[in-house]
Amino acid sequence: MKRLLLSLLLSPLTLHAQEAVVANDAIHQQLRDTRIEIIAAIESRDVDRMLKFVHPDVVVTWQNGESTQGVAELRAFYDRMGKDAFVGYKIPHEPDGLSILHGGDTALSTGLVVANYKLLGRDYEFTSRWTATLVLQEGKWLVAGYHVSLNALDNPILTAAKSALWIAGGIGFLVGGLVIYLLKRRCKSSCAT
Repeated sequence: MKRLLLSLLLSPLTLHAQEAVVANDAIHQQLRDTRIEIIAAIESRDVDRMLKFVHPDVVVTWQNGESTQGVAELRAFYDRMGKDAFVGYKIPHEPDGLSILHGGDTALSTGLVVANYKLLGRDYEFTSRWTATLVLQEGKWLVAGYHVSLNALDNPILTAAKSALWIAGGIGFLVGGLVIYLLKRRCKSSCAT
């Protein structure tokens, strides 16, 4: 009897929890579908298609530390930096797991992306961490905030700079040695007379 009474009392809670899981599953599927569409738009280099998934007041912080706010600044940044520099993805935006849901209209996601870029005439592969905030507006998920960061201590630009320093140091050492040799030789010939 006690079990029956307890089961009758808890059944609405269990049903509500199951409904919440089903609703969250639907939201996560919508977010996955949105991610796929955004990646396809970026890979096609169709800026107008990309911007369909962006909130009008979007805030983006890029790997170079620059920030843009709003669609106009985002478009200007893409025209200035992105369309020629971005080559493609080795690993498109891969989430760490399910998005963190805040209510039914805000989602926060983090993950990894590996992208190829052409900068200053050279090809680079950047492994970056990202955080995206999406909001649901009129039945559609839009990116409201996006932050992407390189490892400041280990990245291809830093590696190229270190290599350039070693090369410049080696050349400087050789040139310095040659100058000293020539000065000593000159001194010997002028000192001998």
